[in-house]
Amino acid sequence: MANAIEIEKMLPIYKVEKNSILSMFGDITIAYEVTLPEIFTLSDNEYEAFHQAWIKAIRVLPQHSCFHKQDWYIEDTYQADFNSKAQLGNSATGFLSGASERFFNERPYLKHQCYIFLTKKPQGRRTSSSAYSGLFRKSIVPQQVLKQGFIDDFADKANQFERILQDSSFVKLKRLSEDELAGNQQKTGLLERYCFLLDEAERPILRDIQLKDELKIGNQYCQLYSLSETEYLPALCGSRINYDKYSTDRTKCSTGFASPLGQILNCNHIFNQYIFIDDAAKTLKQLESKRLRLQSLSAYSRENAISRDATHDFLNEAISQQRLPVKAHFNILAWTDNPEHKKELKTLISSALAQMDASPKQETDGAPQIWWAGLPGNEADFPMNDTFDTFAEQACCFLNLETSYRSSISPIGIRLGDRLTGKPIHVDLSDEPMKLGICTNRNKFILGPSGSGKSFFTNHMVRSYYEQGTHILLVDVGHSYKGLCELVGGYYFTYDETNPIRFNPFYISKGDILDTEKKESLKSLILALWKKEDEVLERPEYVALSIALQGYYEKLLQNPDLFPCFNTFYDYLKNEFAAELKADNVKEKHFDLDNLLYVLKPFYKDGEFGYLLNATENLELLNERFIVFELDNIKDHPILFPVVTLIIMETFISKMRKLKGIRKMILIEEAWKAIAKEGMAEYIKYLFKTVRKFFGEAVIVTQEIEDIISSPVVKETIINNSDCKILLDQSKYQNKFDVIQDLLGLTEKEKVQILSVNKANDPNLKYKEVFISLGGQLSKVYRTEVSPEEYLAYTTEETEKIKVQQYTKKYGSIQNGIAMLSRENKESIVK
Repeated sequence: MANAIEIEKMLPIYKVEKNSILSMFGDITIAYEVTLPEIFTLSDNEYEAFHQAWIKAIRVLPQHSCFHKQDWYIEDTYQADFNSKAQLGNSATGFLSGASERFFNERPYLKHQCYIFLTKKPQGRRTSSSAYSGLFRKSIVPQQVLKQGFIDDFADKANQFERILQDSSFVKLKRLSEDELAGNQQKTGLLERYCFLLDEAERPILRDIQLKDELKIGNQYCQLYSLSETEYLPALCGSRINYDKYSTDRTKCSTGFASPLGQILNCNHIFNQYIFIDDAAKTLKQLESKRLRLQSLSAYSRENAISRDATHDFLNEAISQQRLPVKAHFNILAWTDNPEHKKELKTLISSALAQMDASPKQETDGAPQIWWAGLPGNEADFPMNDTFDTFAEQACCFLNLETSYRSSISPIGIRLGDRLTGKPIHVDLSDEPMKLGICTNRNKFILGPSGSGKSFFTNHMVRSYYEQGTHILLVDVGHSYKGLCELVGGYYFTYDETNPIRFNPFYISKGDILDTEKKESLKSLILALWKKEDEVLERPEYVALSIALQGYYEKLLQNPDLFPCFNTFYDYLKNEFAAELKADNVKEKHFDLDNLLYVLKPFYKDGEFGYLLNATENLELLNERFIVFELDNIKDHPILFPVVTLIIMETFISKMRKLKGIRKMILIEEAWKAIAKEGMAEYIKYLFKTVRKFFGEAVIVTQEIEDIISSPVVKETIINNSDCKILLDQSKYQNKFDVIQDLLGLTEKEKVQILSVNKANDPNLKYKEVFISLGGQLSKVYRTEVSPEEYLAYTTEETEKIKVQQYTKKYGSIQNGIAMLSRENKESIVK
């Protein structure tokens, strides 16, 4: 090309040195990478506090300096990890993990990075304009820059700026290094990225830059829209704005005022935000001269009179309220590699600006100069005729305050989805919150009405924890975990007439001993079978049972062929122990053995419940990692239910105390019947208060808040000792949500988030949203979206469960059945 110019000959950057950028004109720029709060996580008061922090930070910057915030939004896709440990381990969980990775592979999302550039101009530097830009000139470095004090003073102000923002606790700033700014042979620097619109993951590459007819970089067609004139600005601005999609009649969901131009604007774009700080006294003097000039011309036109009044008001506010007058400019640089999409870009950006009540102004002739000034280190060359006068308070309203959801680096956790795009996010609900001091325990309380996606979430959570080595014990009502249990090869205890539920609490694993804890749990079991709740246990009876159990296990040691179970214990009571009582002359009024034997007879051999305590299989529960107790058919049984709940608690407490250094989880699903019983309630109370000390967590899942309220013993224990509260769709309770809010101790921000759940789900995707609060300090709404294979493993729909069972039988295993059914479902959708 005849008119082509090598970019090195006109590049305004002289050198990148000591982690700073020095321009050809003597401007010094310090750059930071910024970590912003996640979108939809701040309250109205937090937005205002964040806004005030920006104002304070900008006020410490010296005269003749520029604040430039640059937010990059690049369209990207999620890249699956098909070699993760989870997929290479257990075949069942690896099957679901692999299905999940395939499902989310190449899921599009918007990647966000934020940078701040602080630039100090030498005093007396000529101000740029559209006609007098660095694109058309060069100059020597001013003498002022050569003085060490010039650099040190600015560095000190930059440090103050950084400290104020860091202390606000909303953001984190990291000073960019020379390699991050200028790049090297392996990594693209920020200067190259801006010049050639490169992603940081891309290798360094040179692209042609066309400025003549339109702004085009390589094959990217660029469009630049600006907020640079007061007539295009919104009439009102603030620290926040309502996000109508997630709002209700009773609650208003908030985002930052400029968020429509940030994470919510779904296209490749850079959002540039400039605030120029000059000599305030000089600026006010110029405005006073302008007011006098307009005063003399006000009689000739109404526009002059209005401008005079506006300038008068501006000056009054600046002086009376000690405002900092600044010049500001905001622009959006959007691009696409398809020229047919340029019109779509304009529609997207116009719609985003309309949400702020602003009007779009597409830059054409001035676009190259504005784009060129956005190069890191070249902010001082910004064309000042494209700025407007305002105060720091108003200018800070237009700063983007938020970013997308971030993944935890913790190895433990579950996969959830970013609310806007569904991009997979790794979320630690157990360890990281405790390390950060947000939570004091790992316990969880899950509340969600029928149809809210509660079973899917709990299945997904349990599967994730199991995959990471946790011992899981589930108390279920409704067969919600049958598919998952079968898939991972766990123990599934349930009751039906042909195959009644069986246990063997008397069995002790090889190498184990009858410790105090085991002895006490067996005594509690025998007493539950023998005595009614209102009957008092006499001291001699307690002593006799202790002696009987000790004697029974001594007999087992002497007779290795004798199988430990209730039948042999009953035989021992009837024979050896009866003889021992007779020899010791123990009177019936102290211990009535005949009464005990009579009451326990239904649990012996061919008695009505002879199957219950004499199991010969599923005995090694201590080392079994996935156990489900399904209580649907016995939850109202006056004898079976108390016995089974005691065995459940004994099983978990044994795991809790004996499995050192191994994570344990007990999850009680729809447990209000169990909780309502005093004995079980005391166990729950004990668990929630002590499980933390044994590297464990207790989880309660319920449909109705009344289930918890109905048990005063448990209500305070569960709520106060569950730092992680998980709520699903509560829209049916929105008019009486205050009761739930008071009981759970939820803040107004959390209330807004909960009532926004499922308000604007993507109709093309199948998922439900879930609200998670950690210690009342961190709260977010996530997507719970799973692969088709996971859906079939977790489903509670009767027709789908039957079909899974049919395919399991047909193809030999539940894994093969789910895989085949999922494949057939996909093929039918394609057809």
